[in-house]
Amino acid sequence: MADTVLPADTRDLVAALLPRAREAVLEAAALAKPFFRAGGQTSANVWSKAGGSPVTEADVAVDTFLKVRLSEIEPRAAWLSEETTDDPVRLTSELVWIVDPIDGTRAFLSGHPDWSIAVALLAHGEPVIGFVFGPVLDALYEATAGGGASLNGAPIRASGAGALDGIRVTGPKPLQDRLLRGASKRGAPPELTRVDRIPSLALRVARVAEGVIDLGLISKDSRDWDLAAADLILREAGGMVCDLDGAPARYNRPEPRHGELISAPGTLCEPVLAALRAAG
Repeated sequence: MADTVLPADTRDLVAALLPRAREAVLEAAALAKPFFRAGGQTSANVWSKAGGSPVTEADVAVDTFLKVRLSEIEPRAAWLSEETTDDPVRLTSELVWIVDPIDGTRAFLSGHPDWSIAVALLAHGEPVIGFVFGPVLDALYEATAGGGASLNGAPIRASGAGALDGIRVTGPKPLQDRLLRGASKRGAPPELTRVDRIPSLALRVARVAEGVIDLGLISKDSRDWDLAAADLILREAGGMVCDLDGAPARYNRPEPRHGELISAPGTLCEPVLAALRAAG
């Protein structure tokens, strides 16, 4: 559990919103899941956004549903999501919902089970509620600031790994190769277990929180909606998402985009950062 002490009013707000927000996430998943075809192409209509990334009618349906439902639950909160035009009013709002209606759209449309719905509530720029739900896997990761992290109601904890040798790592191969190159400059090359890349970034970070992966590497250009919910879950499980200088990820900035990041147990961050720095 992170050493987070919320103001009494924020703590009460979180307690009041949590069950209703959880219900909204589960209802949203029920909208998306009928479009999913395990091992095959989605039945949803698919088109390309500017830049070429795909979007499906399931993304839009979930986004629309959550915007309405979460705004009903907490109407004072602003909104930031992948599928909604950005409204700068969020920059001056004390509360902000941050939503990725389907994180891992390419997995969803191709029949891969590793896609998720990610929902976070920010208070004064920090996530205080986080859900990452993998509907196909029936895996609901959840956290509140100072309240711990869970998977389907059972507490979870990041691994206690404190050195690179033997760790389970996932993420972009170029970052994995840099890590190994940098570590090799500092001594004998560590033995790494390379886990297949997880299409949903939110699930990648959540699995670090769960302790089944020790290190999740994150390439540049991830967005707030990919990370905010999973970041809180990892914090509450004893880890962190940070940049290559060791600074925690920051949210609700004018440009909600991030550089290269790592997600790891607190005990592993410094060895990872040192190796990446050594790689140059």
